[in-house]
Amino acid sequence: MIHILLPMTTPAADAAPPASRPPEGSAPVRPGPARRRIGGAVWAALAIVYVVWGSTYLGIRVVVETLPPFLSAGARFVVAGLVLAALLAWRQGPAALRVTRAQLASTAVVGLLLLLGGNGLVVLAETSVPSGLAALLVAVVPAWVVLLRTAYGERPGTGAYAGVLLGLAGLAVLTLPGLSGDVRISGVLLVVVATLMWSAGSFSSSRIPMPRNPFTASAYEMAAGGLGCLLVGLARGEQRGLDLSAVSARSWTALAYLIVFGSLIAFTAYAWLLQRAPLSLAATYAYVNPVVAVLLGWLILDETLTWPIALGGSVVVAGVWLIVRTERRT
Repeated sequence: MIHILLPMTTPAADAAPPASRPPEGSAPVRPGPARRRIGGAVWAALAIVYVVWGSTYLGIRVVVETLPPFLSAGARFVVAGLVLAALLAWRQGPAALRVTRAQLASTAVVGLLLLLGGNGLVVLAETSVPSGLAALLVAVVPAWVVLLRTAYGERPGTGAYAGVLLGLAGLAVLTLPGLSGDVRISGVLLVVVATLMWSAGSFSSSRIPMPRNPFTASAYEMAAGGLGCLLVGLARGEQRGLDLSAVSARSWTALAYLIVFGSLIAFTAYAWLLQRAPLSLAATYAYVNPVVAVLLGWLILDETLTWPIALGGSVVVAGVWLIVRTERRT
């Protein structure tokens, strides 16, 4: 899910969106000072981020067809976090997982904001909202981050504010009752709240003590966020009446896809990109992912693409493009 990163922020676990990561999906990563030649490996990694993170909305929609939202999200992130921690301990030694109490608390806060508040609410919303529409609503995250920066005394620039206005105008079109087709407004509002939570987590991740190793931070974030989702799912009673034998094969397949590709492979590719490619190039996923999500939802799930969704989505993507374009110049 939810994954957006701008130059002033860092991605987290998955979804790590520019203003953030997701979709879907992520731990803070600071780009290296040196920029290297753009080769085939960079374009391959970028393609993974474009397609995989864009497809996570489709994956979520398929998962919640027969699996409860918060319990499935919790299982996804707990498993992904444990696998990532095991890989770190194997490749870099157990010392790679050592963190201070302050860092552990910070990763827990960021993980809960991003993966419980941000991703978890999107998963819940996709029980009634098409995956393409959810992706377009999530694309407004950079606008919220710009406003948060402004509230803390920063001045992102005229272009960024123009992008915010465009993004909010597109958001208004997407959320107006009746314009987006037969969609429950409660689900749409859930996604909007999720974008606010994701933005808060993304913004705070660069201002509180976090582990220096981004993969370590991501492992703890996913563990904390996943446990939070499991607890919320249990509190909502999602376990009652849950018959695992009745879960469809496509839901299990989609959940496995989200764990392996959405939360591990795509995040690794993005973290690598931040060290090997210009940030302005890596950040382009912010306005490519929604387009990929809408196309996949239309092609695979036969989701209706109405003119208000197309118009509102185009305006949101244009606003994100303007924000990213402005930020890369600062």
